[in-house]
Amino acid sequence: MSDINESLEGDDYEEITSDEVDRVVDALEKLTASIDSENIRVILENASNDIWYLVYEDEEAAEAA
Repeated sequence: MSDINESLEGDDYEEITSDEVDRVVDALEKLTASIDSENIRVILENASNDIWYLVYEDEEAAEAA
């Protein structure tokens, strides 16, 4: 887990494509629909939202301006 935190805090920039984000969000939405546990469903929905914002948050801000 510390390796993940270190890589997130580093100065390195990773390019993430909208296609990749769309695929991951779609997969998480399908998985979420198959889950009975409300707690797990909320965690997956939050993860999906966090991943979506990696690419689309900046685009929404630009469109609103």
